[in-house]
Amino acid sequence: MKLKRKTIAKVIAAAFVFNLIVMGAGAWIAYQEAPPIPEQVVGPDGETLVTGEDIRDGKKAFQKNGLMNHGSILGNGAYYGADYTADSLELKTQHMRTYYAEERYGTEYESLSTAEQAAVDDDVKQDLSGEYEGGNIEYSAAELYAHQQVRQEYVERYHEGSHERGVPEGMIDSEADARQFADFAMWTAWFSHTDRPGGEHSYTNDWPYEPAAGNDATGAAMTWSVIAMVLLVAAAGGGIWLYQSISLPEPSASDLSVPEPGDVSIFPSQRAALRFIPVAAGLFLAQVLLGGLLAHFYIERAGFFGIEEIFGVHILQLLPFAMAKTWHIDLGILWIAATWLGAGLFLPPLLTGHEPKRQSTYIDILLGAIVVVTVGGLGGIWLGSHGYFGDLWWLIGNEGLEYLEVGKVWQVGLLLGFGLWAVLSVRGLKPLLDREPVFGLAHMILYAGGSIALLFTAGFFFTPETNIAVTEFWRWWVVHMWVEGAFEFFIVAIIGLTLVSMNLLSRRSAEKAVMLQALLVMSTGVIGVSHHYWWVGMPDMWVPIGSVFSTLELLPLVFILYEALGQYRAMSETGGFPYKLPFMFIIASGVWNFVGAGVLGFFINLPLINYYEHGTYLTVGHAHAAMFGAFGFLALGMVTYMLQLAIKPGRWDGSWLRAAFWCWNVGLALMVFVSVLPVGFLQLEAAFTGSYAAARSVAFYNQPLVQTLFWARLPGDTLIILGTAIYAADLIRKRFVLRASEDDPTVEDMAVAEGVMGDD
Repeated sequence: MKLKRKTIAKVIAAAFVFNLIVMGAGAWIAYQEAPPIPEQVVGPDGETLVTGEDIRDGKKAFQKNGLMNHGSILGNGAYYGADYTADSLELKTQHMRTYYAEERYGTEYESLSTAEQAAVDDDVKQDLSGEYEGGNIEYSAAELYAHQQVRQEYVERYHEGSHERGVPEGMIDSEADARQFADFAMWTAWFSHTDRPGGEHSYTNDWPYEPAAGNDATGAAMTWSVIAMVLLVAAAGGGIWLYQSISLPEPSASDLSVPEPGDVSIFPSQRAALRFIPVAAGLFLAQVLLGGLLAHFYIERAGFFGIEEIFGVHILQLLPFAMAKTWHIDLGILWIAATWLGAGLFLPPLLTGHEPKRQSTYIDILLGAIVVVTVGGLGGIWLGSHGYFGDLWWLIGNEGLEYLEVGKVWQVGLLLGFGLWAVLSVRGLKPLLDREPVFGLAHMILYAGGSIALLFTAGFFFTPETNIAVTEFWRWWVVHMWVEGAFEFFIVAIIGLTLVSMNLLSRRSAEKAVMLQALLVMSTGVIGVSHHYWWVGMPDMWVPIGSVFSTLELLPLVFILYEALGQYRAMSETGGFPYKLPFMFIIASGVWNFVGAGVLGFFINLPLINYYEHGTYLTVGHAHAAMFGAFGFLALGMVTYMLQLAIKPGRWDGSWLRAAFWCWNVGLALMVFVSVLPVGFLQLEAAFTGSYAAARSVAFYNQPLVQTLFWARLPGDTLIILGTAIYAADLIRKRFVLRASEDDPTVEDMAVAEGVMGDD
């Protein structure tokens, strides 16, 4: 079966419309079905305990003080601290038990007989059962007592500080803000145990697992997990059939003229694009150093190898976990994005032999703008969290949502940067854009980059006033649709461009392969975002939808891995292939994408597993393998290719980059498989046998075996840091052997441009 490019393009358009309809309807439902914020929470005598404004202000305190990068809410955020929903729900049940034990038996709960404890437990579950019928939330006397106790504990913990929990003093500035944060956390606990009107399960589908509150996995979680596994087998068979049925050309280095690096001239715009590399490398080095600190914080909650005893200052007070985690995440996004932007501006002259007027100047302006936004955004996060911006904290300071930490003004700056990049890409690719149809390869790279910017706009659909469930709905549009949609699309597009620039594939053949893989990514990854909606206050309709599409997300990742292996075969066909080192990175990207996003992603996204696993170290393993392994290695492979073309002929030395490559791969494997995943499986067992709150507790992390596994992460982290240091040093070394650019470049200066331009 042969598919024409035009046919695939039509199917992609249909898939785009289908995704738009499904997710657009989901957005409308999100607003309609979000857990209600009541006007008041009242006690049994009708006295007001909490107002709706207190809950909204508590969400503001949660974001302003970066608490999502210390712990998590509804399972989303950082895993160093408690999950505030599970923690407040557990504390609520404990204090309610205390209240009933004292009221009815005049003693502590632990001193009661088994029968008496069972009676108290039934009273607690009875208080927490039932559905919300509108109006004020009405507490029982036990709930009122529990809420007051949680308020006091959160003031002590998050305002006064708790170094054994890794909470610095003054993490929340005032007692009033800490009390309102407790009100917000207790509201999420309330809707996690309260049934939806007319429903059989709570707003969070009975998540988190807390037997004392009557929360347990629903039947739908089990049913759709089984269906997902059956669907996986069927999808695997379908994938094999698809590959056997569709005729797609594979890369081949035989009988083709693969241009040597010295045969390709360097244009001024490409020299300008190369300047993105050292900037990105600096961000990368800072990121991995912070990553090492974050890993160590799990061992010494307030110290770093005892230096606090020498200097008398806890590093936790100087650089709190939440701040280090915020910078760590943002630096990871920024260095990968900066590298991809540079690569996207470096490749067009290879394909077109075209150098627009003043292109290099505009690229320098873009790089300068990125530096300004980076410094402003990261600095604003620190200043905003320390109260320097007043009510403008979420605009120019720290918005406080994981992956969307920087203030809205800096997010606008990033969006404008993407827009400028798109304009410069159009300028560079114009000869191809003018000659090819709208589904051509040059158009694909613009669609991929444009989709990243388009999805980023979802981050502007909420403010600190917005209901947390709706906030999470839109936040995952940015985060997940980037990772499973736009980024994957960009991967296949950029690899397609690279294969064409190496003369391993014709442009027409690359277009067909990119379009098919883009179709699979779009058909699965976009709606697949819904697996993030199961436990965050969205309706249970997302369980079947998320199960099906999350399972199918594995299919395009298998295709990408197969493509990487095909590229490896092409590279091995001839011993004289000059770009083996860049290909090593691209192949590693495909392998880690399959392992991290595919295998680990499928496992943790099974509804029944995800119910207990949500927000544990298994997610950490999935995230690191997918983010750095897939997207990071692709970026580094593009850097290697760009450098190999830009270095003076005869002066190329890839030994340092090869050493860094193996440091990164071995280090990532050690970190994920020796430390992170074992901790995650222990957490999963703790959640199965106890409760979700127990799996996220300090007591769990302080167990000797878990602490040993945290120490076992040190070799892997060290290798990753060493590899990054070697990489940064090699860039400095190579800076002095770069080739001069052509003063007046023409298409004849590019060894591949004539073939590409004539491939119609």
